[in-house]
Amino acid sequence: MRALVEMCDAVAATTKKSEKVRLVSEYFKAASVDDAARAAIFLSGRPFASREERVLNIGGRNLARLVAELAGAEGQDLGSAYREHGDLGDMAGKLLREQNAMGDIDLQEVEAVFHRLPSLRSQPERLAGLKSILEKASAPDVKYIIKIITGDLRIGLKESLVEEAIAKAFARPLESVRRANMLTGDLAETLRAARNGELTAVAMRLFHPIGFMLAAAVEEAADIKVDASAEMYVEKKYDGIRAQVHKSKDGVKMFSRTLDEIVEFPELIAPIAAMPGEMILDGEILGWLDDRPLPFTELQKRLGRKQMNLWLQKEIPVRFMAFDLLYHDGELLLDAPLADRRKRLEWIFSGRHADEIQAAPAERCDSSEKIESTFRTALAAGYEGIVAKSPSSPYVPGRRGGFWFKLKEAFATLDVVVTAVEYGHGKRHAVLSDYTFAVRDGQRLLNIGKAYSGLTDAEIRQYTGYFLEHTVQDQGFRRTVEQNVVIEVAFNNIQRSKRHESGFALRFPRIVRLRPDKTAGQIDTIERVEELFAKQGALGRSAVDDSR
Repeated sequence: MRALVEMCDAVAATTKKSEKVRLVSEYFKAASVDDAARAAIFLSGRPFASREERVLNIGGRNLARLVAELAGAEGQDLGSAYREHGDLGDMAGKLLREQNAMGDIDLQEVEAVFHRLPSLRSQPERLAGLKSILEKASAPDVKYIIKIITGDLRIGLKESLVEEAIAKAFARPLESVRRANMLTGDLAETLRAARNGELTAVAMRLFHPIGFMLAAAVEEAADIKVDASAEMYVEKKYDGIRAQVHKSKDGVKMFSRTLDEIVEFPELIAPIAAMPGEMILDGEILGWLDDRPLPFTELQKRLGRKQMNLWLQKEIPVRFMAFDLLYHDGELLLDAPLADRRKRLEWIFSGRHADEIQAAPAERCDSSEKIESTFRTALAAGYEGIVAKSPSSPYVPGRRGGFWFKLKEAFATLDVVVTAVEYGHGKRHAVLSDYTFAVRDGQRLLNIGKAYSGLTDAEIRQYTGYFLEHTVQDQGFRRTVEQNVVIEVAFNNIQRSKRHESGFALRFPRIVRLRPDKTAGQIDTIERVEELFAKQGALGRSAVDDSR
């Protein structure tokens, strides 16, 4: 572990991407193949390969308590230590700096603990299992173990740079490394293939999900670059769950954008299984009733249920709308242009009329004006917007390129008052950047959401000073503040929520601007929220999985 820690510290100390890659590649060359493979996973900020569904199930609050216990700091206010670094791992390194200075656990021990924790049933068992290795580790070891658990090493190292380091270490083409990692979803397996010269042998495997291609957000239709062929495919932006469907003679599995298996919609399995051949489809699962999509808030009622409710299946039927074909009968289609993939997709669905699975329609638009008209038509029909795709585009998993564009419009804005503020993370760990806000209900204020985007760094610094001077209660990481800063927030939708006193939550809220011209007595009311909620229902508008 010590060699990995020293390398990570060196990577954190440089801002040069090429130097980061060099340091990691030198580590890979010097380490045993087993340790290099383990480190490749850890350096991506994960305890497991991305294709795995296992999770450690240890939250930040429990991690902080465990660190405090190990440091003999139980009962102390850890807020100042956390704010100094903005990271639990760095906080642990500071609090435990005197612990076991000569300790040097090995990566195999860390891996073994990570692999054991998901099988433990209770939080106390998991914390005890983690404590067993943290007690043996030195403070720097603990720092990076906790960083891996929390999902971000914060040393300026992305998965793409780990791929570059693998390519450099073993003198392999970078694109071959990236393709192997995309197909396997496993940096450890990719590193072994690169070391052994077997990257070209890495093949597509059904039921191992690959990354989803993403769309770049644009502000207006004119920002969408019409393809050289003088047209774009334009699809409605659906209000559902992005899903990747794998189908073979052995069965059907569906995966979410986070690459977790989706099991809540068993009625889709049979119609997909009835389709001939092997395939991987990209599309959206929608609630669908009376020939129209249901709001996402309705579909959401079916998520996360361990036991299937047959009544809900009838009350909230679903449909899978396929808009891309990634693999078909032994042929990987990622490099084929979208025009060819769509032609094959439409052929697969031609003559097959199962209501539960359909190919998503796409309109061809040859100008910005036509895209704008299609966008307005989609909004009028109750959709959030459109996705425009270049017919020549390959399928590029996990990245936003210059091929797909999403255009949407905020549903509405509200003037609200800030009631509480929190310190941010990473580069914002020392400023109050996360704002909880409320609407009026007579003389009361009811919280309805939290936003952390939209203000400039200068505005955040300015208002951090203001909120520090106008704090009502200092809760360490969070502060309740005097209720006199009004902001305007935009949002996509409103949904019912038990999390906030208002009974509602804004979906994807972002700060449009500060409103120093308004007082808390002039902000929007809960009645206005209820009006907007009713309006979105009338329009068929709903919360959206913003993954495309």
